[in-house]
Amino acid sequence: MFERNIYKDTSFSTYNQNRPKKPETMKKSKDRREPISNYELRITNDKIRDSQSATRHQKAKVRNLNSEFQKTNSPTTAHHSSVIFGVLPILEALRAQNRRIEKIFVADGAHEKRLHEIFDLAKQNGVPFKKIPRTNLSKYVEENVNHQGIVAFVAAAEYADAGKLFDEITNKENSLSVILDGVEDPRNLGAILRSVEGAKVDGVFLPERRAVGLTETVAKSSAGATEYVKVAKVTNINRLIDELKKNNIWVVGTSADAEIIYTDWDWTRASALVLGGEGRGLHRLTAEKCDALVKIPLLGKIESLNVSVACGVLLFEAVRQRSKVMINTEQ
Repeated sequence: MFERNIYKDTSFSTYNQNRPKKPETMKKSKDRREPISNYELRITNDKIRDSQSATRHQKAKVRNLNSEFQKTNSPTTAHHSSVIFGVLPILEALRAQNRRIEKIFVADGAHEKRLHEIFDLAKQNGVPFKKIPRTNLSKYVEENVNHQGIVAFVAAAEYADAGKLFDEITNKENSLSVILDGVEDPRNLGAILRSVEGAKVDGVFLPERRAVGLTETVAKSSAGATEYVKVAKVTNINRLIDELKKNNIWVVGTSADAEIIYTDWDWTRASALVLGGEGRGLHRLTAEKCDALVKIPLLGKIESLNVSVACGVLLFEAVRQRSKVMINTEQ
């Protein structure tokens, strides 16, 4: 056994020594396999790399196109189109016809009563609408948003020209306008615009920085009021206040420390109501530039009202006083 093992090992070793070495790289020909030269191997590898690079380039191009498509159709980044959602905002947009509505998507199985009115107005205005699965609607709005089973793609909300709006307000007798000093919550701005529209305010001024603009959430919270209210952006709120005062418009701010109760102020004169942002109220310099500061007395333990609630209270006090004057004048 021992000699046999040695013999086998020896013969195996001898066989391996005499066996011709296999070329590392071979290629097929018609009759035999031939080794590839270094030059051919380099050319082949270059072609493979070029092919892989082209594939990566194509994939990157597709990704860029998809990204561009998403940006174009995103409600938060689109410049030429936007998305509004909810029954009332879309209904008011169709009624007002201030913005071009491109198309409407409705969730399968949606049974809102006012959807029939939306469909009728869409047909009258030539706006296409389509039913799609409810889950597909979610990609057009922010997370956890109640779209009520309907979204519409519309031309982006346009701001009024600040200079033209200023001229309209200063040339109108007993005008009523609102200046917002840094409101950042879109739902608060939407609620404010809803009160503004109900009180028939002539216009609203927003600062360009550190304040929310006309987003789809604002439109939803306003219940469609954004379709009717003139909103302009200005670079400097304090300069705007100075110019309004020069044109005989009373600028009235709000403060919990004010001495004047809001019902004691004469709102029948041309007035501009200035409201501060959430929590901090008016900036110090803005408050100092106001002709007067008024307050809403509170009887409970809470020190202040939400800015949108305060806006509604003050505006409809102005409406009450002005309506009373109109009635007395007619009599």
